[in-house]
Amino acid sequence: MGQALYRKHRPKSLSEIVGQEHITQTLAKAVEQGKISHAYLFTGPRGVGKTSIARIMAHQINDLPYTDDSAHLDIIEIDAASNRRIDEIRELRDKVYVAPTSAKYKVYIIDEVHMLTKEAFNALLKTLEEPPAHVVFILATTDAHKLPDTIVSRTQRFSFKPVEQAKVVAHLKKIAQDEEITVSDDALELLATHGEGSFRDSISLLDQASSYGKKLELDDVQTLLGIPPSEALEALLSITAGAGSSSDLISNLNGLYDQGYQATAIAKQLALLIRGQIVDSSLILPADQAFQLLDQLIEVPIAHDPERFLEICLLRIHNLNDATGSTAPKPRPTTPSVPPAVPDAKDEAKPEPKPEPAPKAPKPPKPEPEAEETPAKPKDEPQAASAVDDALWPKVLLALKQKHNTLYGVVRMAQPTFTDDGLRLAFQFAFHQKRIGEAANRQILVNIITELTGAPIAIECIYDKSAVAPHIAISAGPVPAEIAPPADISAISNIFGGGELLES
Repeated sequence: MGQALYRKHRPKSLSEIVGQEHITQTLAKAVEQGKISHAYLFTGPRGVGKTSIARIMAHQINDLPYTDDSAHLDIIEIDAASNRRIDEIRELRDKVYVAPTSAKYKVYIIDEVHMLTKEAFNALLKTLEEPPAHVVFILATTDAHKLPDTIVSRTQRFSFKPVEQAKVVAHLKKIAQDEEITVSDDALELLATHGEGSFRDSISLLDQASSYGKKLELDDVQTLLGIPPSEALEALLSITAGAGSSSDLISNLNGLYDQGYQATAIAKQLALLIRGQIVDSSLILPADQAFQLLDQLIEVPIAHDPERFLEICLLRIHNLNDATGSTAPKPRPTTPSVPPAVPDAKDEAKPEPKPEPAPKAPKPPKPEPEAEETPAKPKDEPQAASAVDDALWPKVLLALKQKHNTLYGVVRMAQPTFTDDGLRLAFQFAFHQKRIGEAANRQILVNIITELTGAPIAIECIYDKSAVAPHIAISAGPVPAEIAPPADISAISNIFGGGELLES
C-alpha cells in the first residue's frame, strides 16, 4: 500500500518547517541553549505543522534521530479526543513520576487537548503546575479558546498561523517535482487556494489529483474539486448584469446543475469572482448590487433549497439590470392615461381626447419599424447570405425552444452566419461555444435545420469575444397589438422564460 504524500514529505527537522519561522527559530535557539520549558502549548488552524513540530521537538531535546516511523518509549503521544476522561488523566499523572527509560526527558504530546473534560483538566492542572524535572508536556489544539485560563497560563504558548499561499504553491511544486508529477501553475494555485492555508489539506488534494495521471491541468483540478469553469461563471455573472434574458440565466444555471456542479460551489466561486472584480476595480455590476449579491451568496449553503435560493438571488439582481425589457417604465405610461378619464367625467366637451389615446396605442406597431431596421443592419454589417437567411434563424430557435428548451437558452446567445460551407455560430463566451461544440448538442441543431430546409448542413462553433447575438423575439405565433399582453405579464415572462397567454 502506498504512503500518503503528506506523510511521505513530512518535515524531519525544525529547519524543514515552512511558514512558521517565527516559532521554529525560537524553539531551535531554546534547544541549542538548553532552555527547555516544562510545558508548551501549540495553537492554530489544522494542517500547519503543530503535531510535526511537537514530534521534532520531542526528539531534538532528547538528542534522538527522528523519522516518520520512529517510536520511543519516553515519547508518549495521547489523543485527547479518545482519552478525554478523568481516569486516563489520573493514570497519566501517576506515570509522570516514573523516570524515563533511556532518554533525558519523558515527553507527553497531548493532541486536541481542548477535548478533555473539566474534571480531566482539573486532574492535569496540578501536574502542569509542578511537574517532575524529567517531564515535558507539549499540548496541541485547534481551539485554544476552549482551554481553561489556568492551563494556558502554565505553558509557553506558540500561535501558529495559516501558511501564505505563495509558500504553499512553492512547496507543492517541490513535492510534485520529487514525485515526477507535471502540474500547471494555475492548477497549483487552485490547490493552494482550496487548501485554505493548510499544508496537509493542500498536499492531500495534490495526492488525490495525481490519480488522474502524471500531468495535471487546471481543468483536472476543477473537476476534482467540483468547481465550475471560470468561463461559465463569467457568463453567468454577465447575464445577471443584463447581457441576457432571465431564461438565459436559468438555462445557464440548469446547464451547470446538469453537469453535476452544486449550488453551494457555484455560489462560492461567484462570490470569489465578484470579490476579485471589486479588488481589481473591474465590476460589471453596480457596486451596491455587487455587495447585495455577495450578502445573498453567503446564505446559499445554509438555505433549505440551495439551488432555488441561488436562482432567486441572481434573478433579483438581474431584474434590476434587465436589458431586454426594462419592465419598470412600462407601467408608468399607463398611469398618465388615468387622469384624462377624470376630466372626461367633469366636462363632456373633452370626451374627444378619449379616442386620441386609441391612436397612441399604435405604439405597439414598434415591431414594424424593427422589421424595417433589420434589413438596414446587414448594410452596416455585411455578412455572407445573412439577408437571405434572416427568416430561417428565428424558425430554428423556435423549433429548438419547443423541443430542447435548455439548449435553446445557449444557442440564442450565438451570432449566426450562413455561408456556402454551412452555418458558423460565434459565441461571446467560451463556455457556450464548448457546450454547442459537443457532438450530441451539435447533432440536435443539425437535425432541426435539416427538418426545416430539407437538406443537411455543416455547423462550425467558434469563440469570438466580439460576437453579438441578434435580438429575436420567439413566441408561439404573431400576437396582434390589440391583445398584446399587459406590462405585468411581460415582466413575469421575462423572469420565467416565456409562456402562453390564455384568453378568458
